[in-house]
Amino acid sequence: MNKRFIVGIVSLLLILLMVYAAQAKLRDYYNFQFGLSESPIIAPFAGVLAWAVPATELIIAAMLVLPRLRLAGLYASFVLMILFTLYIIVMLSFYDDIPCSCGGVLEEMSWGVHIAFNLAFVLGSAWAIMLEKKRRRRPPASITVLLSS
Repeated sequence: MNKRFIVGIVSLLLILLMVYAAQAKLRDYYNFQFGLSESPIIAPFAGVLAWAVPATELIIAAMLVLPRLRLAGLYASFVLMILFTLYIIVMLSFYDDIPCSCGGVLEEMSWGVHIAFNLAFVLGSAWAIMLEKKRRRRPPASITVLLSS
């Protein structure tokens, strides 16, 4: 398959995830903020995170739409999904009562499915980053033809 096509598909899936998750959190803002305030790790930052997380997701989605910012958007989504996944793993490892503040359909997943879901997006982001970096290193076809003449 074409590298550009794969990067485009992964970017589209990430855009859909980020926009869906952000709008679900903003639509049910008070429950989202309450869920964050119930977390023993991030409760002190719940007020800021309640706006910062969906805003970050929307900014990343916008970056993924713009070709010049796509690689940065892929890196940002990779980091964000790793942070979300690590947060779940830490919460599961050290705390009994784990509030889910994901929003929408994502709240219905079991924790194991949620981790697998997140890891699939981490791997997809990593794959797209690798392909996009390779694609960007390759000189355009017109330059290759001139150099080989």
